[in-house]
Amino acid sequence: MNAIHTVSLSQVKQRLVPMSLLQLILCSSLMAVELDVPPQPAKSPAEQKIEVARKAIELNPERSDAHNALALALTRRARETSDPAFYELAAKEVAESLRIEPNNYDARRVEIWIALGQHEFVRALPLARALSKSRPDDVLAYAMLTDACIETGNYEEAEKAAQWALDMRPGDIAGLTRAAYLRELFGDIQGAVDLMQSAYTKTPEAEVEDRAWILTQFAHLQLIHGKPDVAKNALTEALRLFPNYHYALGNMVKVYIAQNRFEDAVVAAESFYKVSPHPENLFVLGETLAKASKTAESQKVFAEFEKKAVAESNGPDNANRELIFYYVDFANKPAEALRIAKMEIDRRKDVFTRDSYAWALQANGEFESANTEIEKALAIGIRDPAILYRAGVIAAKSGNTVNARRNFGESLKQAEYSSVVHLVRRELAKLTRVSE
Repeated sequence: MNAIHTVSLSQVKQRLVPMSLLQLILCSSLMAVELDVPPQPAKSPAEQKIEVARKAIELNPERSDAHNALALALTRRARETSDPAFYELAAKEVAESLRIEPNNYDARRVEIWIALGQHEFVRALPLARALSKSRPDDVLAYAMLTDACIETGNYEEAEKAAQWALDMRPGDIAGLTRAAYLRELFGDIQGAVDLMQSAYTKTPEAEVEDRAWILTQFAHLQLIHGKPDVAKNALTEALRLFPNYHYALGNMVKVYIAQNRFEDAVVAAESFYKVSPHPENLFVLGETLAKASKTAESQKVFAEFEKKAVAESNGPDNANRELIFYYVDFANKPAEALRIAKMEIDRRKDVFTRDSYAWALQANGEFESANTEIEKALAIGIRDPAILYRAGVIAAKSGNTVNARRNFGESLKQAEYSSVVHLVRRELAKLTRVSE
């Protein structure tokens, strides 16, 4: 698997402003922002666009472009708030646009965006393929095709789509961010950072949620790279730009865990779930409480998480990966973990689904199959410390101590501070005792 072509990346680098994103964060005079910053009174970028589109519809309800604009703004509001109800409202606007002007291009494009937002990746993929073929000069169409391919595990096609977008318009933000994510998946963390930095410098200052999202992705990359302090600064800046931003809060939990600041992690996790009350985020709270040795509280949260996660497990927008890890790591229900994992792997075969499937397989003693799945995940190039830790455990249980040591070593190499570093060291100590 190749990374995005270096020719395109060099073109991107030439457009970077002198001050790097990291310098910008470190030079900010507003680093003391706390997690409970009150919301800004001004309307968000999405709310402003919603207001404009609704006024246009009031003036002329039969304008398909106005309904498309409202639908797109509603999807942006869904990302701002983590509220899926906005996708449902957006879908109604798309239906109205298609009634007025059947099969109009912009409505078809927003329809794919909605499907991606609702995690209907299998449905979105053929729609994105058809749209990109019908208008090969549309960068956003190829960006959405990249998204759908990534989420279903079609990485070769995702790479081609992202490269097409970069070649067509090297400085386009949609192409840069997709290329950055692919670089991360392919194991090129610095390349991903460079692309995210370029995207940030090209994002207008008024687009505060977009800038906060990019800062959050930058922080995520710094965490993988073992730099929690840098990640925290980026997240603090993101929260200044967009107070109580759910993506930033979720990553702040990871920062505090990496720093062994478990009480702060619990506070952040509580804030995270409060602003984004989804089962997968409830799992984060339960896991964080467990790390903070708040056993009774974590068990109570986990019980609520299991109930909510099971209720939505048959739908595309689910917390199945978190449910698998809960059943293996906390509930000692390996058979249930494998049942959920088999259901999810039938839907999508991305790196993270293969990782959770492999973890469920090893919990059920199916070490050979587990090893096959985790090797398929690693073959993409991903260097996530937690995935490498699980790969090490699976290799050890398969009797391959060489691969086990290699994977554990790579996990430690990626991040001196990570949520799994103590687990990796424990497993390495086990291997040492066995070999003595």
